[in-house]
Amino acid sequence: HNKMANQVNGNAVQLKEEEEPMDTSSVTHTEHYKTLIEAGLPQKVAERLDEIFQTGLVAYVDLDERAIDALREFNEEGALSVLQQFKESDLSHVQNKSAFLCGVMKTYRQREKQGSKVQESTKGPDEAKIKALLERTGYTLDVTTGQRKYGGPPPDTVYSGVQPGIGTEVFVGKIPRDLYEDELVPLFEKAGPIWDLRLMMDPLSGQNRGYAFITFCSKDAAQEAVKLCDNYEIRPGKHLGVCISVANNRLFVGSIPKNKTKENILEEFGKVTEGLVDVILYHQPDDKKKNRGFCFLEYEDHKSAAQARRRLMSGKVKVWGNVVTVEWADPVEEPDPEVMAKVKVLFVRNLATTVTEEILEKSFSEFGKLERVKKLKDYAFVHFEDRGAAVKAMNEMNGKEIEGEEIEIVLAKPPDKKRKERQAARQASRSTAYEDYYYYPPPRMPPPMRG
Repeated sequence: HNKMANQVNGNAVQLKEEEEPMDTSSVTHTEHYKTLIEAGLPQKVAERLDEIFQTGLVAYVDLDERAIDALREFNEEGALSVLQQFKESDLSHVQNKSAFLCGVMKTYRQREKQGSKVQESTKGPDEAKIKALLERTGYTLDVTTGQRKYGGPPPDTVYSGVQPGIGTEVFVGKIPRDLYEDELVPLFEKAGPIWDLRLMMDPLSGQNRGYAFITFCSKDAAQEAVKLCDNYEIRPGKHLGVCISVANNRLFVGSIPKNKTKENILEEFGKVTEGLVDVILYHQPDDKKKNRGFCFLEYEDHKSAAQARRRLMSGKVKVWGNVVTVEWADPVEEPDPEVMAKVKVLFVRNLATTVTEEILEKSFSEFGKLERVKKLKDYAFVHFEDRGAAVKAMNEMNGKEIEGEEIEIVLAKPPDKKRKERQAARQASRSTAYEDYYYYPPPRMPPPMRG
């Protein structure tokens, strides 16, 4: 890229003085100056941009039409101010200069709207420390106006496999706003090899937004990072918050007509949103033909789910002639494997209406002594005294028919602190008899408003 930039900037065309009688000092333009004028940029703006080409900060080939078009929409003063800011920005790790310039313009407009004086208020990271870090680790750094991305992928010497999947990403919160990779990386790499670290930036203040996402090359490293770094005092009195990040790609949708099937729903929502891969639906206990008036939509990734959520919330999109209610579904958290290894309670679902606690007790007590059986609606909890008996019962009974319906069995997941907090919020309307266990995925109505 740079070689190209030098060639472009090397082709500076000396304009002879007689061509520009107005200006006695000889002005040097690159051959792109004319193109900029032809693109409709005011003379001063074209000159300023051309000067930037000559400094080698950015080459003409780096800028796409979008950037030039956006620049043309500014008044002269605004455009010059934006270019000045762009010129003063540290571009050493900016791979896409054109997108960065567009980001600077967008930020300028946002600041203008707020009426705050347009300026870069804060000093950025200590570049010498960042440079030393990159030299030591061999990772790349890609800076945009919205985030700083370290790695992704890391150097081959560290890890050369495919991008790590679910459970390898942690969310880091409560980061001091003037802190950068030079302080974060040495701390987190103790947990294991980092795939990438994305520090979210606030273009308006030029500081970080107080949070980052770090993907590790393995699940173990991510869990280790939570153990090591959650509540870690990174600066006097400043403690980080670290947890496994669950990329939420599931939406909860209410106000669904009760007679619609899974196929109807897939087809209907597939028309108005992109990336829909599955629909999770619950039937009414006494009428298997009817659903419970809500469902979960599963998308292929978080981005598709977020876009679908925005579309469905806009009020413009109707499904079966109605506007539907949309929420993020509670993420299904994987319980602690150590805790799950001790569970002696089975969660049995898809029970026929005629199945009683007595029938369940009779079927399951063949495998070992039961503590109790509790049936609610079309599901039940079966408590064994012994873990081995519970596992054996699950393996043998899963998929068997009781009273004409195939039952499904999983180990009941013990209570989870965060989940308990969320449930407390929606507790008002329901009895609290059976909050000890939850199961996957809970067919629960979220409260009307959550952040």
